[in-house]
Amino acid sequence: MADMQIYIGLAAIFGLFMAWGIGANDVANAMATSVGSKALTIKQAIFVAAVFEFAGAVLAGGEVTSTIRKGIIDATSVSDSPEILIYGMLASLAAAGCWLLIASKMGWPVSTTHSIVGAIVGFAVVGIGVDAVHWGKIGEIVVSWIVTPMIAGFAAYLIYSSVQWLIIGRENPLERARRYVPVYIFLAGFTITLVTIFKGLKHAGLSLSTQQAYLVATIFGILIALIGKFFINRIEIDEKADREFHFATVEKVFGVLMIVTACGMAFAHGSNDVANAVGPVAAVISIAKSGIVGQESPLPLAVLFLGGIGIVVGLATFGRHVIATVGSKIIHLTPSRGFAAELAAASTIVMASSTGMPISTTQTLVGAVLGVGIARGITAINLAVVNRIFLSWVITIPAGAILAIIFFYILKAVL
Repeated sequence: MADMQIYIGLAAIFGLFMAWGIGANDVANAMATSVGSKALTIKQAIFVAAVFEFAGAVLAGGEVTSTIRKGIIDATSVSDSPEILIYGMLASLAAAGCWLLIASKMGWPVSTTHSIVGAIVGFAVVGIGVDAVHWGKIGEIVVSWIVTPMIAGFAAYLIYSSVQWLIIGRENPLERARRYVPVYIFLAGFTITLVTIFKGLKHAGLSLSTQQAYLVATIFGILIALIGKFFINRIEIDEKADREFHFATVEKVFGVLMIVTACGMAFAHGSNDVANAVGPVAAVISIAKSGIVGQESPLPLAVLFLGGIGIVVGLATFGRHVIATVGSKIIHLTPSRGFAAELAAASTIVMASSTGMPISTTQTLVGAVLGVGIARGITAINLAVVNRIFLSWVITIPAGAILAIIFFYILKAVL
C-alpha cells in the first residue's frame, strides 16, 4: 500500500514536470507565430493559451489514452512484474521532462511526442528487451521528420502566395483585405474545428461521422467568419502608421485572423498533446492500483487537470525562449505571414491525424514558417537558426532514450 502511494505521488510529480515541459516548448511553438507577428503580446498569448490549452486538455484530452504511446512497445512480456513498467513510465516522464527543460532553455523547438517516444524506447530496450520495441513505428516517426515539415511548408507557401496575389500585390490592399480576410477566417475556423474533432473530441467519446464532422466545421467556420468580419469593419485606417509601413492597417486586419488561429491551435494542441504527459501517469496509477499491465488505462479527470495546469505554468514561466526562436529568429513574421504558417500547420495536422501518421506539432509549425519564408525568397530565412533546429530534432529521440535509461536504473535502485 505504501508503495502504491509512492508510485502515484511520483507519477503526479513527474507528470506535472513533463506537462510543464510541454508548456515551455510545444505550446510556445503554437503561440510563437502570434507573438512574433505582434498580433498578440506575450501576456495575451499566455492568457489565450491558459484558457484554450486548458479547455482542450480537460474537455477533449481523452477518457482513455493509450498508455503505451502509439503502440511503440509490447508490454505483455512484463505482465508478471508490473513494477518494471511503473519504473519505466516514471523514468520516461522524468527523462522527457529533463530533455524539454534543456531544449527550452536553449530555445530549441523540439517535439514533445518524440521526447516521450525516445524515452519509452530507451527504458524498453534495457528494462524489457530489444524485441519489445515495435521498430517499424520508430521508422514511421523518422520518415515523418522529413514528410511533415515538407507538407506544411508547401501548404504555407501556397497560402501566403495567395495572400500576396489576392491582397498585398494589388493597388487597393486594404479594401481587398476587408473583402477576403473573412474568407480566410472561415477557412481557419473550418480547419481548426476539424483538427479539434479529429484529434481531440474522439478522445472524449464524442464520435461524429466524417460527414457530421465536416458539417459542424462548416457551421463553426461561418460563425467565426461573421464575428471576425464584425471586428474587421471596426478597424480604422491609421494614416501615420501607413506612411511608415504601407501595409500597417492591412496587417491589423490580418491580426484579427491571427487571434482566431491562435485560439484554435491552442485548443487542438491541448486536446492532443496533453496525452504525452498524462498517458504514462494514467499507466502508473492503473498498474499501482490493480497490479495488472494493460495497453489502455482509464484517465481520471484529476490527471487531465494536472496536465492542463502544468502546460499553462510551463508557457508562463519558460515559454519565452522558444517563442523567440520560432516567432522572430527564423523569418520576420507579420500577421499575414503568421496566419499562413498557422493555417498550414493546422491543415497538415488534420490530414495526418486522419491517416494516423505519427506527427509533431512542432515540426509541422516550423516547416510552415519555412514555407512562408520561401514564398518571400530564400534570403528571408535565417539558415543558421534552421540548422540548429534540425540538429535538435535529430538528437531528441536518442537524448530521451539515454536519459530514460539513467532514470530507470536510478529508480530501480532506489525503489
